[in-house]
Amino acid sequence: MKDKVLDISHSQVSIGWKWPILLWPYALAGLLLFLGTITPKPFIYSVPNVAHLAFLETPWAYAMLHLFAFVPVFLLSFDRKVHFYTSWRFLLPAIMIMGGFFIVWDSYKTLIGVWGFNLRYVSGGFLWNMPWEEWMFYLTVPFASLFIYECLNAYFPGDPFRKWDKPITLGIVILCFLAALLSFDKAYPSTTFILTGGFVLYHWLYVPNTYRTRFYRAYLVILIPFLLVDGVLTGGFTQEPVVVYNPAEFLNLLIVSVPVEDAVYGFLHLFGVCYWLEWFRREK
Repeated sequence: MKDKVLDISHSQVSIGWKWPILLWPYALAGLLLFLGTITPKPFIYSVPNVAHLAFLETPWAYAMLHLFAFVPVFLLSFDRKVHFYTSWRFLLPAIMIMGGFFIVWDSYKTLIGVWGFNLRYVSGGFLWNMPWEEWMFYLTVPFASLFIYECLNAYFPGDPFRKWDKPITLGIVILCFLAALLSFDKAYPSTTFILTGGFVLYHWLYVPNTYRTRFYRAYLVILIPFLLVDGVLTGGFTQEPVVVYNPAEFLNLLIVSVPVEDAVYGFLHLFGVCYWLEWFRREK
């Protein structure tokens, strides 16, 4: 019996190809990580600096970032127009699903020496090679970021990028796969670009654009606080970075102190959370 065909206005794709298209980037990224050779080099502790904030020179620096990200958003969650608190029942399981994947990825890359953590800025308490503050990253950052997404949808309900969905989405896919090809020998960019390109391709083929371009719009806004938080973590505001990188395993292309890969990593993480948020909401 012939496979059913899913019509999503811009393409028709056999349902039978859905799971291979979704899973092959994960298989390829896994092979690169587990079969590839990591070049051991000392972590980078000297990075470009925006400004020095003396109050961050403490073992509680990373923990303070979580307070700055979480507390204001929690208090604003009861805004009468956004009603963000009503989305928590959909958002929290979405955060847990994506957090579980990224925690495993993060832990393994810490273990093999792609990146690490500066003990000068963490308060102690490690699990799976990571401080507890890194675990909290996968809760507070998506919680605050999806609040921005929900606010934009509430206050600016239009979708200005909708008509540009195809060129934007396919452009992201092509750029990610090209970047992965050019950085195949580096663990961080190769896996990040492969997974991002694969997920965006899957989303374009199988998920109608009811929110995709709204997320693109939101991520452009999210990038501002994201780069500020990541700027602290990567040493833009402290004497040394909180998160330190192996120079052989990333591109050394920086947005001040933030590796370009971090912005793509953040896009993949938050787009995944948004996907599950909207999935749970639709199922309800």
